[in-house]
Amino acid sequence: MNTSTKQHLLAIAIGLGLSTGALADEGGGKTCSNATLHGRYGIQMQGTNVTPGGVAQNVIGVVNRYYDGKGGLWQLDSIKGTVGGIVPNRYGVGTYEVSDDCSVVLTFQPVPGFFIEERGVIVDNGFEVRTITVTPPTTMVTATHIRM
Repeated sequence: MNTSTKQHLLAIAIGLGLSTGALADEGGGKTCSNATLHGRYGIQMQGTNVTPGGVAQNVIGVVNRYYDGKGGLWQLDSIKGTVGGIVPNRYGVGTYEVSDDCSVVLTFQPVPGFFIEERGVIVDNGFEVRTITVTPPTTMVTATHIRM
């Protein structure tokens, strides 16, 4: 192997090593925790659910949610369904758990005896959260949370 080829291969190896290191640290070494979510968030949600009478309906809603940075939350929402009408100013409480990979699981109780579980991802250093409702299984709702 001549000197020119050796230098070329060395340059390629160095380049590959640098790009692999950059990919490994692409997230900037940042991780998330419960403290990533803190303060008030405005939420817009839409989807479908089933009324207590068993009728499927489209739903929309807005939520004012407060995350305490320690795994607790409270909220005030107004939800409107095509069959059930509007339910304004519904107060709820719950918990959340954030993983290192910035995924989040939220469980809250909007009315006594009724629990909702959301799963989502935290983006933009906690400025925004995107969630789907997974429980109850007949609820198909997506939501976007923006820090206020």
